[in-house]
Amino acid sequence: MGDILFLGHRVPYPPDRGDKIRGFHILKFLAARKRVHLIAFADDARDLQPADGLAEVTDTPAIIWRAKSRAKAAVQALLSRKPVSLTAFDDVSLREAVEHTLASNAIDTIYVFSSQMAQYLPANPRQRIIMDFVDMDSAKFADYAKQSRGPMAWMMGREARLLQRYESAVAGSANASLFVSEAEARLFRDKTGADRVHAVENGIDTDFFDPAAAFAPIDSAGPLIVFTGQMDYRPNIEAVTWFAETILPQVQQRHPNARFAIVGRAPSEAVQALGKRTGVIVTGEVADVRGWLAAASVVVAPLKLARGVQNKVLEAMAMARPVVASVPAAEGIDHADTIRVGGTGDDIAAQVVAILDDLDGAAQMGRDARAQVRARYSWEARLAPLAAIMGLAVAAPQRCAVA
Repeated sequence: MGDILFLGHRVPYPPDRGDKIRGFHILKFLAARKRVHLIAFADDARDLQPADGLAEVTDTPAIIWRAKSRAKAAVQALLSRKPVSLTAFDDVSLREAVEHTLASNAIDTIYVFSSQMAQYLPANPRQRIIMDFVDMDSAKFADYAKQSRGPMAWMMGREARLLQRYESAVAGSANASLFVSEAEARLFRDKTGADRVHAVENGIDTDFFDPAAAFAPIDSAGPLIVFTGQMDYRPNIEAVTWFAETILPQVQQRHPNARFAIVGRAPSEAVQALGKRTGVIVTGEVADVRGWLAAASVVVAPLKLARGVQNKVLEAMAMARPVVASVPAAEGIDHADTIRVGGTGDDIAAQVVAILDDLDGAAQMGRDARAQVRARYSWEARLAPLAAIMGLAVAAPQRCAVA
């Protein structure tokens, strides 16, 4: 049996954001069964030396710094008639690393994490190809196009069309295409007509995200509403802006002391500006998000645009917090009505107020949510279908190899 080559668009460590969380646990799952060679990009200086954090699954991965500007990627995309999503991740050094690894090792499977990395596949691969799209990115850009105006709408529409064409071609040559939820898988099948499409859902580490675990507490006086996420990511920026400007004032009419904490790294200028509003806290990066989740009276996920499964919702549920989510943020999560879902800003505000009005009921809601996550979303259970899809044996611990 040969080895696995894992291609990642971002180093899957530390597992502190959605793509890294999924990538890390899949890498760990694969490395427990076969020898894995990891090649990935880094776009954060701290990710250039992840050896300690990946010690349980890797020795010395090949990490390539990605410094190409968005402007340069856009120009290259227009000249080459390719999606910006591809030109942004086109890199000679990574291509050479892939070629060297394939030539030097007995690789029988290439696991491609995110569509941007499929451009590094051999022209006529002899290996089994597992394409983990995670979400249907072209659909995301189609949504962006609908929300935009002028040149930006044209650019987003172009990206959606070219990327969907590319996704369809990649799926046609892959042995299996994976998505984070059945809803995403079904959308992809409907849009592209592709077969061999499977849902492999995200899980949650309920031992780590446990209100009884050891972590530094956050002092909070009065109602605290919490949002967590990467705060330079457009859907998150739009979500917290909508909540702070439109929904929070409605909540504060009933609970004047309610505060809204935006917790996450790299807050954009727009997010930082929200911190000047009454009752809004912008934390920036925090060492451990669990303290903020534990302190929350309610956790909100008011995303207008969301694809796949939102880890932020699963984490809050695992921490036994009551959650109010928008319809897109809740889609794909089997929450069994243990969270509340709002279709409009007024609905979300009303749901938050109802939770703040009934703290005993909120506590029970949180307990029910944690029980649902523990029963439904362990990583081992969620990734079990992957072993069958890839023809892998029962776990036999291995280590990843130098790429």
